[in-house]
Amino acid sequence: MSENFIICIEAVLPMFILLAIGYATRIVGLVNDSEADKLNSLAFKILFPFLMFNNIYSTDISESVNRNLIVFALAAIGIVYFVATLVALRVERMPQSRGAMIQAIYRSNFVIMGLPLATNIYGHGTIGVTAVMVAIVVPVYNVLAVITLEIYRKGKIKVHKIIKNVLTNPLIIGAVAGIVCALFRVNLPGVVETTISQLAACATPVGIMILGASFRLTSVKAQTVNLVICLIGRLIVVPGAVLTTAALIGIRDINFVTLIAIFASPCALSSYTMARQMHSDYHLAGNTVVFSSALCCFTMFMWLYVFKSMGIF
Repeated sequence: MSENFIICIEAVLPMFILLAIGYATRIVGLVNDSEADKLNSLAFKILFPFLMFNNIYSTDISESVNRNLIVFALAAIGIVYFVATLVALRVERMPQSRGAMIQAIYRSNFVIMGLPLATNIYGHGTIGVTAVMVAIVVPVYNVLAVITLEIYRKGKIKVHKIIKNVLTNPLIIGAVAGIVCALFRVNLPGVVETTISQLAACATPVGIMILGASFRLTSVKAQTVNLVICLIGRLIVVPGAVLTTAALIGIRDINFVTLIAIFASPCALSSYTMARQMHSDYHLAGNTVVFSSALCCFTMFMWLYVFKSMGIF
């Protein structure tokens, strides 16, 4: 039991420390809000695409694509999205708040918080299956987010815009490039591989620190009920239902940890930015990101410990 406890602590504690360091940089004035936004853009457009590429390029792609895992994850996202919509329609009357609630419950911070979790447990170069899932899950998240926020602000859904956003997403570009190189067994020059590896190594710590520096607390009092519903849904109900089902049908090891990374991660950081750009309830979106990111260090540890103790991974 003590060994399982230590493994789970070692998986979560580094992320908590990096979050705290990032938050401290803003508190002491080293990074302000606008600078944090620029750094977030740098990490999203430069560092994480190289991380996606490196994780897939350095693994055997034939062993990294698990069709059963893909089908299960997509089905789970669809069900979670449907249930989140029913909940939002039941408890909230304002369309803008409904869109923000749905996004908070179904859309996780898979890349910034999920990938490091898998890496901390299995190590660099062994999470190709997780990286491949990024290339599949992130576009689905983005498409659903655009459609949802457009619907609940009564806007017109532009299919060409959605397709463009998906195809130009830096994470998708990095993942697809990695898949192409892996499939065609492209061998890059040593100096290029070293550079890519170094950039990839920067992505996780920088990304989590930027998340900590990006914390914004807006008015919580008027949103207490919706905020609590989103947090319980995102951190407790969704991972509890999905992971229990996965364990019962026999999903194990890195595949199961990948599901933890997808479904037990906090609300996506980009959900705040997207909510603001699309005239949704960005105050609620911002608070769900802040509180879920802080609380997930405890809830993710709980899910890891429970399923590690059961021998699922």
